[in-house]
Amino acid sequence: MTDNTLLRVTDLSVNFGGLKALSGVNLELRKGEVLGLIGPNGAGKTTLFNALCGIITPDSGSLELHGRKIKWPQPHTLAKLKIARTLQGVGLFPDLTVFDNVMIGANKFATSGLMRAATGTNQRDEKALNERVQTALERVYVGGVATRRADTLAYPDTKRVSIARALVAEPEILLLDEPAGGLGPHDIEWLNGLIRNLKSTTSIIIVEHHMDVVMSVCDRIYVLNFGEIIASGTPSQVREDQAVIQAYLGSKSKARG
Repeated sequence: MTDNTLLRVTDLSVNFGGLKALSGVNLELRKGEVLGLIGPNGAGKTTLFNALCGIITPDSGSLELHGRKIKWPQPHTLAKLKIARTLQGVGLFPDLTVFDNVMIGANKFATSGLMRAATGTNQRDEKALNERVQTALERVYVGGVATRRADTLAYPDTKRVSIARALVAEPEILLLDEPAGGLGPHDIEWLNGLIRNLKSTTSIIIVEHHMDVVMSVCDRIYVLNFGEIIASGTPSQVREDQAVIQAYLGSKSKARG
């Protein structure tokens, strides 16, 4: 393992009955890296995210974090492992304020400070939590809407809030599941800038169908097809890979270069 490898997945396989959703997947995420995960619908991208987040239990495979082999996570252990994830949709609670939606993401407080802060028994914890939430909102430029209900926001702002909810736990690994989905060119440009800025403190794995985003922000890319990795490398290497062109990108993508 290289010195800067943060996370390594080895020989990951997931079966749903007779369907092989993932088969022998090997993946490595390095510190300060944006790693892209692309492939056709049904290729296994979300299944891989779900395995990393403990939503499903792999049939086989191992996981290493900081060079140490660990058990596959469960959802309640993600904050301790400093892993956070956004969803394909925004997944906000519509009748809660933006502030309260982001506070829910501070899972590391759930069994200690958060509960005490919620009951008003520890003002120091409450102040620290409020500051953490506000900082996360300001990082994605929605600090000014903290008191608004989530269901009153424009869609691009809900995407920003969903990212803030993941960032509030200060993760070392951030899993972004189609963050550009439903965004226009201006908001995609903002998203690209945010991802580049986050690299200084957070390693990122991004699942995305917008190839302009993937090719712009990713340092390396893995390509999944029918549950297997068919190619990996830099954006330029993946873009020219014949197996990738045939399975996913198509000849027009190569022509655009």
